[in-house]
Amino acid sequence: MKKRVNENTGYYKMGKIEFKFATIIWENEPLRSSELARLALEQLDWKKSTSYTVLKKLSDKGYFQNDKGTVTSIVSRDEYYSMQVQGILDEGYEGSLPKFIAAFSKSKSYTDKEINELVDLIKGKK
Repeated sequence: MKKRVNENTGYYKMGKIEFKFATIIWENEPLRSSELARLALEQLDWKKSTSYTVLKKLSDKGYFQNDKGTVTSIVSRDEYYSMQVQGILDEGYEGSLPKFIAAFSKSKSYTDKEINELVDLIKGKK
């Protein structure tokens, strides 16, 4: 059975290098753990033992699984991004999307097209 990150109680925010490693998985899954170690060596200059250690850590956190040597994600990249945004909303804006948008919109001017796209997105979720 897949262990999944609990979105209700929080999530583990990956560091930059862990996120690079996760990206290798997301871009190549499903892949054999040996292939993941090879890619991590090429892209991150990691030893095999480092790859397996980080894979175990991220698997224990509920992001990936290694089933009989085949690595797949439990949480997609988009789901991870969504959890990050929700974490920002919860921590900095009391979970309020309107407060977040108000703060965000003060930092930059947006075109009518961008504003209409946001309105359409919000209306599509109602």
